[in-house]
Amino acid sequence: MNQGMVCCTLKEISERIGGFVSRDPDLRISGISEPRRAKPGDLVYVDQVKKMKEAEDSLGSALLVPIFEGECAKPFISVKNPKLAFAKLLQFFYPSLSPDPEIHPTAVIDSGAVVSEKSYIGAHVFIGKNAVIEDHVVLSPFTYVGEEVQIGENSFIHPHVSLLKRVKIGRNCIIHPGAVIGGEGFGYVPDEKGDPFHIPQIGTVVLEDEVEIGSNTTIDRAALGETRIGKRTKIDNLVQIAHNCQIGENCLIAAMVGISGSVKIGKGTVIGGQAGFRDHLNIGENCVIAGGAEVWGDLKPNSFVSGAPARDHKEHLKIQASLRELPEMVKDLRDLKKRRGSPPPL
Repeated sequence: MNQGMVCCTLKEISERIGGFVSRDPDLRISGISEPRRAKPGDLVYVDQVKKMKEAEDSLGSALLVPIFEGECAKPFISVKNPKLAFAKLLQFFYPSLSPDPEIHPTAVIDSGAVVSEKSYIGAHVFIGKNAVIEDHVVLSPFTYVGEEVQIGENSFIHPHVSLLKRVKIGRNCIIHPGAVIGGEGFGYVPDEKGDPFHIPQIGTVVLEDEVEIGSNTTIDRAALGETRIGKRTKIDNLVQIAHNCQIGENCLIAAMVGISGSVKIGKGTVIGGQAGFRDHLNIGENCVIAGGAEVWGDLKPNSFVSGAPARDHKEHLKIQASLRELPEMVKDLRDLKKRRGSPPPL
């Protein structure tokens, strides 16, 4: 495993993240932390100026802060986007473990598979016929790789992932434990007796480069053609993406989202947790779908919707505000009917 202790100066950190150093540029930093857990040698992360006092009182040696006017008791690095800088520094100080190339003796590899000697194949991995594993791939223990699966270089597959036949995984992808990519799509048609007749799902799933798939997420293969997930899209845990869906680049999909078959989602779209989609929808680019929304119709680019059924977010908020007044409105209506001699509603 390759992981070493990182230690560098404030100046070197500032150059890495494009920040401004207040003083003591040669001060050495060995980690990054939050105020309550900070220790000497740490750079303390502060996302808002109002939290700086707590960080100044911590044991940390210096602060990572937003751009501000004023004084600070500790040396600091100020940046426009502290959260992004924080993420970059976490990767720098605490790099991911990367196992050295190895094929574990318990792995089962079909003679027709092509496996790079520069990759790591863990214990009890299965690799099927004509599969292709490129350089620097990590297949964690108990991974299943089906026939004709292709996995691009530098992709990391966590334990108990199932990649079923003909699935294509791009470069620098991450698939977390328990995910199933390429399972049968849910397709049936009534037969002559009205019984459900299974429609064979003979297509595949394609994950483009730098896609990340959360734990226990399922992405079904297409009936014909492909289900495709665009570059740099990040999908959370427990998400269901049905057959023939087309998800664009740079999308963010939170946990427990359900997307029915043949839905097209434009690039840059953000979907909150537990949102649901009817089949065969066309969702435009850069949309925001709030958590719990039920999307029943197409959405134009840059839409922001919420509610069930999903509608413009501002309209939904007005409706919710009106609902709070509903009991008083019903009371007023009953009083009005009484004054007019009409019987009150049941």
